[in-house]
Amino acid sequence: MAATLRAAIRDGVYPPGATLPKQDTLAVQHGVNIKTVRQAVAVLEAEGLVTPIRRRGTVVHERPPMHRLGPERYSKKKWKFGDLVAFAADREASGRPWKSADQANTVQLVEADSEVAAAFGIPRKSFVYERARVVRDDGQPTHTLTSYYLPAHVEGTPLVDPAPGPAGRGGGFAVLALQGLEPDRIVETISARMPNPSEIATLELPSGEPVMILTRRTYTTDNVLVEFARGVHAASRFSWTYDFKVPD
Repeated sequence: MAATLRAAIRDGVYPPGATLPKQDTLAVQHGVNIKTVRQAVAVLEAEGLVTPIRRRGTVVHERPPMHRLGPERYSKKKWKFGDLVAFAADREASGRPWKSADQANTVQLVEADSEVAAAFGIPRKSFVYERARVVRDDGQPTHTLTSYYLPAHVEGTPLVDPAPGPAGRGGGFAVLALQGLEPDRIVETISARMPNPSEIATLELPSGEPVMILTRRTYTTDNVLVEFARGVHAASRFSWTYDFKVPD
């Protein structure tokens, strides 16, 4: 039964945003008992294909085609000589508009946890600036990104301003460059897991949807770490694209 419904979703019989027929209707249509239908729908929920919505029923999950670029999203010509920050570059690649209000910021001085401290090579609980962002696309949250900076690098700059949107034209990378800390090398690590309750609430995730976890380390040409960042992305709201020359 789950395979039948999954195929119907894949073939567009039930397109994104559509509501599945009532469970008793499905039971009659497919000649099974309603318990079987409930179990099949539960399987699809766990796979992130459908989600129950109060007063509406079981709705096929929307999968907007947001493209998250690889190295191209950090191109210097975008932030150094223009005003496109990374998430805006993704919007451009996806044919979608963006505005500063799509990014909400919270900035505070916090004690470094063990991962942040290890990245910067500082004692745990040393103070660092935390710049936390929630990014939305047409009102729907797509991901969070929390960056950490050493106070000596960013004190008094737009990176510690909690105003909505990027930290000025070109965003944080342009700010760092003006401080003599121009980003030159980035190391990203990507993994997947199920979300915690806070992430489910912030990203408004349907039942069963995993998240993609990204950690980013940004270095200068002198190998100075100028940003350590952690991102949590709703898995169904992105496709991840990398375009690169095969190394020798």
